[in-house]
Amino acid sequence: MDVPLWLALLVVGTLGVKLIRPPWWLIAVLLLGGYLIADSLLAPVIDTAVK
Repeated sequence: MDVPLWLALLVVGTLGVKLIRPPWWLIAVLLLGGYLIADSLLAPVIDTAVK
């Protein structure tokens, strides 16, 4: 069964917020930080470190 990545992330994120209940500012910082890092010069370095 093939599940789109966006759907899997949405489900995991929703369950994480409901179960762990982190503060909303922390969620916003993580989302914004991930978006900014993905578009920065650090993206190739992170990509090679993850692989």
